[in-house]
Amino acid sequence: MADTATIRTRKFMNNRLLSRKQMVVDVIHPNRSSVPKTEIREKLARMYKTTPDVIFSFGFKTAFGGGRSTGFALIYDNMDLAKKNEPKYRLARHGLYEKKKVSRKQRKEKKNRQKKVRGTAKSKVGGGKK
Repeated sequence: MADTATIRTRKFMNNRLLSRKQMVVDVIHPNRSSVPKTEIREKLARMYKTTPDVIFSFGFKTAFGGGRSTGFALIYDNMDLAKKNEPKYRLARHGLYEKKKVSRKQRKEKKNRQKKVRGTAKSKVGGGKK
């Protein structure tokens, strides 16, 4: 099944404030359940003469009956602008952001310590004793 997906873009907009191009992406993929976002990014990169790492595609829904999906794509001018404007969860999907993991118990203990103080002192409560 090499290259059976066709990609078309519509509602294209050049967003100068956020230094990106944004568009609705229609993917036609007969005889195929869905198309990976990595493949969509590579094809969009070829269409818009850029690299796949600055393209963020998301929100793809397959039409009833299959064969056609519609989603959204953002193409940033460079990586620094992407890191500045994209939400952390989308950056994490690309492996550009690592969320620090705090255990559930530590979060609950911090919350209960904060309940005991008032006002701006809540921010000072922070970390616990070790």
